[in-house]
Amino acid sequence: MDACLAVDREVDKVISRFKDMSKSYNVVLQQLIDSLEVIQNDWRTNAIKDENKESSINDVSNLIYKSKEKTQQLAIEHRELHSTVSKVGKAIDRNFVSDFDATCKEDIFNDPKNVTFLNYIICQHFYRQGNLDIADELVMESGIVIEPSIREPFAKLKHIKESLIKKNIYPALEWAKENRAVLDTQMYPPYPLVKRISSASNLPIRIPYHAKRTKFSGGIMKPRPKTKKIKRMELAKKILQQFYKSSALEFKLHQLAFLSIIQKGVEHQTEAVAYARANFSQFVDRYEKEIQTMMGMLLFIPQGINKSPYSDMVQENMWDEVIELFTRDACTLLGLSFDSLLNVSVNAGCAALPALLNIKHVMTQRKVNDIWKGKDELPIEIDLDSEHRYHSMFACPILRQQSSDTNPPMRLICGHIISKDALQKLGTSTKLKCPYCPMEQSSSEAKHICF
Repeated sequence: MDACLAVDREVDKVISRFKDMSKSYNVVLQQLIDSLEVIQNDWRTNAIKDENKESSINDVSNLIYKSKEKTQQLAIEHRELHSTVSKVGKAIDRNFVSDFDATCKEDIFNDPKNVTFLNYIICQHFYRQGNLDIADELVMESGIVIEPSIREPFAKLKHIKESLIKKNIYPALEWAKENRAVLDTQMYPPYPLVKRISSASNLPIRIPYHAKRTKFSGGIMKPRPKTKKIKRMELAKKILQQFYKSSALEFKLHQLAFLSIIQKGVEHQTEAVAYARANFSQFVDRYEKEIQTMMGMLLFIPQGINKSPYSDMVQENMWDEVIELFTRDACTLLGLSFDSLLNVSVNAGCAALPALLNIKHVMTQRKVNDIWKGKDELPIEIDLDSEHRYHSMFACPILRQQSSDTNPPMRLICGHIISKDALQKLGTSTKLKCPYCPMEQSSSEAKHICF
């Protein structure tokens, strides 16, 4: 982002110089044109007498001389402007890297499967965005196979989303009623979802406002209490219901419809009450406070909702929130993540690219490029922040290495957790000593921990 701002400043300087030159020379040239037109009209109408013709000719000569002078001055300033324009190109070369091939494997797309997978991700992204024509063209040119059953839901979702943008809730409301049984079983994090812009790629990122994940660096894991599995499941369900809620899309749509009615004025107050009685009774258990608030708004209809204590309830961003909710629920029903894979990849790649370019430059200077090419992992650890963490991570407190499929975390009988590599290095004998406590145990008693 800083690189874009640096180039933008240079471009602003060029535009400012162009505007200043255009403004000053437009005035001068217009004055010359007006003077010539006056003399031309006098000559055409024979308004100039014979004794004044010589002075008129001198005036024309002076105007021609002045025009040549201004033209030469304009040419000189135009040449000086080239230096300002060239600084834009230098700023681009200084702040951007033209060759990014050094940060990726050269043969990664030699495999046709990888190319097909990339085309499929791009195609799916266009379907999600509602650009069905572009996606269909990509399918035809790339030769990938997309089943009609995959395309049809996106076409329907595009129609519903366009209706919401036009503030028509009824297609979305019908969809929510059709899928009510499934939406009620889906558990989501609390609202609102935060919209922010990635500082690396300037693309939107959406994460739960409460999401705050950190790396787990080891420690004591207490033994699980000896309770029946059914009781544990019930306890987990209660905890889940306390913090996570089912979809609120249908209620939000009815709420928008109710607010739209009361904003029409006192004449529609009876209609608003009838709508509330017909549609809000089914949501009393989950949204009692919200319904009470909306009923209180009925008292302020005569003076106008925008001038009442409930004015914040009729903000324009409520429509954006509903579109957000619909997109999330629709993606969940289709088995897709909230953000497209292409969007996530671009955001993560833009954040990781500067660090990869720096380490590549260092490795090239020290002539150790083979270290990178010889492994399937990156030579450095890159922190992509919490929005790009989709699972828990464990770092071994002994070897300081992040766990993987080949090096999973292992729980000792004393409750301490270390990595599998650390367990093997401590010894494969019948007895080993825990590095954190004096308890002796066998390496075969360690259990694989799954996050």
